[in-house]
Amino acid sequence: MTEPVQFTTSETLATTPKQASWRDYLTLTKPNVVLLLLLTALVGMCLATPTWVPWQLMVPGLIGIGLMSGSAAAVNHLVDRHIDARMARTLRRPLPSGALSPKQVLTFAATIGVLGFIILAVWVNMLTAWLTLASLVGYAFIYTMYLKRATPQNIVIGGLAGAAPPLLGWTAITNEIHPFAIMLVMIIFTWTPPHFWALAVHRAKDYAKAEIPMLPVTHGVAFTKTCILLYTILLGVICLLPYVVGMSGVIYLVGSTILSCWFLGYAWKLKYAPSKLTAYNMFKFSIWQLFGLFILLLLDHYLVTPAL
Repeated sequence: MTEPVQFTTSETLATTPKQASWRDYLTLTKPNVVLLLLLTALVGMCLATPTWVPWQLMVPGLIGIGLMSGSAAAVNHLVDRHIDARMARTLRRPLPSGALSPKQVLTFAATIGVLGFIILAVWVNMLTAWLTLASLVGYAFIYTMYLKRATPQNIVIGGLAGAAPPLLGWTAITNEIHPFAIMLVMIIFTWTPPHFWALAVHRAKDYAKAEIPMLPVTHGVAFTKTCILLYTILLGVICLLPYVVGMSGVIYLVGSTILSCWFLGYAWKLKYAPSKLTAYNMFKFSIWQLFGLFILLLLDHYLVTPAL
C-alpha cells in the first residue's frame, strides 16, 4: 500500500492487452463498498417496519439498489481512469490496466443501471426508483465529474449521495420519506468526511500528483487532521440521536457510544500523536464502525425497541 507510484508501470499496464474476465466487471462495481451500502439499505428496510421485512420487497429492493450503486461505481471508474493510472492505490484497476475499454465500461454501467431502475420501478415503487437514480447521478456525475476536481469540500458535498441507501431501504418498504430515515442518512453523511479524509491524509502525495484538490493537498495535513477530529466529535453526537428520539434502545446506545469513543481515540491520536499508519488504521476502523452502528440498530430494533 505504501509503494511509490510508478508511471512507467502504469503505462505498461495500459498498453498490455488483457483478456477481460468477470472479475474485472465485478471490480468496476466496487463490491465491498456496495455491500456496505446494501447493509445500510437493509437496516433502513427493517427499521421501517416493526415486523420482518417482506421478501417480495426486500429482494428486488436490494437487487435494484445494488445494481444502480454498481453502475455509479463503474461510471466513477470510467471518469477517473486517467487519475487512477497515476495513483499507486488504483493503477491496477480494470481501465488503467487495460483489462477493459471505456466503451465496455460505459455499456456495462448503462446496462446494470437501467436494469436496476426497472426492477425498482416495477417491483418496489417509483419513489425508491427515482431517489436511487438521483443518488446515482449525484455520485457518478455531480461528485465524480465536477465536485471531486472543483473543491476541497468535494467529499462533504458529494457524500450525500453515498449516504442515501438507508433512506432508499426505508422508502422501499413504506413508499414515503420519514424523519427517522433522514436521521440514518445524517449518520452516514457525517461519518463520510473523517472516513475519507483519513485515507486522503495517508495518500496525500498520490492526490497531489493526480492534481485532485483533496483537503490535505489544498489546506495541509495539519488542518485536515483538525477537521477530522471536529467531524468525529460531531459524528458522536449525531449517533446519539436514534436513542434520544426513541428510535433505538439501550443496546444501540451502549454499542454506539463505545464505537464513537474508539473512533474519537483514532482521531485524537491522528491529530496529536500519529504514527506512520495511524491515518490508514483510522480509515479501516471507520468501515467497521459504520458496519457496527447499523448492526446495532438492527439488533436493537428486534430485541429491545418497542414497535414504532
